[in-house]
Amino acid sequence: MPIVSHNRRTALITGVTGQDGSYLAELLLAKGYAVHGIVRRASTFTTERVEHLYRDPHERDVAFTLHYGDVADASGLRRIIELVEPDEVYNLASQSHVRVSFDQPEYTADVAGVGALRLLEAVRDYMQRTGRQVRVYQAGSSEMFGAAAPPQSEATPFHPRSPYGVSKLAAHWFAVNYRESYGMFICNGILFNHESPRRGETFVTRKITRAVGRIKVGLQHTLYLGNLDAKRDWGFAGDYVEGMWKMLQEDAPDDYVIATNETHSVREFVEAAFGRVDLDWRDHVAIDPRYYRPAEVDYLLGDASKARRHLGWAPSVSFANLVEMMVDHDLVQADRESRMREVGQRLDGAGDPHAVR
Repeated sequence: MPIVSHNRRTALITGVTGQDGSYLAELLLAKGYAVHGIVRRASTFTTERVEHLYRDPHERDVAFTLHYGDVADASGLRRIIELVEPDEVYNLASQSHVRVSFDQPEYTADVAGVGALRLLEAVRDYMQRTGRQVRVYQAGSSEMFGAAAPPQSEATPFHPRSPYGVSKLAAHWFAVNYRESYGMFICNGILFNHESPRRGETFVTRKITRAVGRIKVGLQHTLYLGNLDAKRDWGFAGDYVEGMWKMLQEDAPDDYVIATNETHSVREFVEAAFGRVDLDWRDHVAIDPRYYRPAEVDYLLGDASKARRHLGWAPSVSFANLVEMMVDHDLVQADRESRMREVGQRLDGAGDPHAVR
């Protein structure tokens, strides 16, 4: 039977354990929502980013609930939607690593593209059966613009340059089609690059800041990167999830670019990150051709003037502050890793009769 939310607005988030999902869950809980998240089943725990939000489901009036599911499983999505009875659905689930999408194009298309279609169809069926209205947010990406000339706005023609970008574009047009065909309230958020200390460690920004921390404390010497000249519009993920929420509070659904309206190269990010700890990046960065993409996106610069006008949205964290935030976090992590390693070495030495004391 449906889960009772005690008259609170109810949101369902796919991809809740990711960077954006965790920040969005925090935002919605702070606004008094009952928040439900979909988690893929795995043999290891993947809920680190939302552990601080989780409560024992046996407690009274729990506001944050997790459900096993996957956007690759249409019947599972229908079951969860029937159970949760959401007022708002945020589709953040994806295989979101652009370089990996070249190695796993079919999987990326199934999750990022067809997965969105499965969710939209499940929501449509639920609305048709119950007569309830559900508002849907579809997470798009600046990678849909690809080779399009900057600045990129909602009116810019799309030209994706990766299987990820193509898959996200398919999801975008599925959302538009369902909005126009069935009158559903669906918003596409075309978000430019957004980062945080919660960013996955294989993404270039977090890869850089994590390496900076480890190099500073002596755990690592070299950082291997690909194209340093690629330019991106980088913002703070915590700001961007507010844009998602604001879209679904409007009177009518629409599509919005969310961006900072400024661009920086990977090289600039590297310089700022190493500069934060007083190191010369040229002493530690090497180029590895394996990290180049078969088709590169050279220059992304978002024009978020529509979001500023209609949503009243604006970024609060500057590029410099974003880099500092991430480096400072990863420096603490690296220092903790270094101390744990030292303790481990001492313990190993204590148990070895041949160890030098």
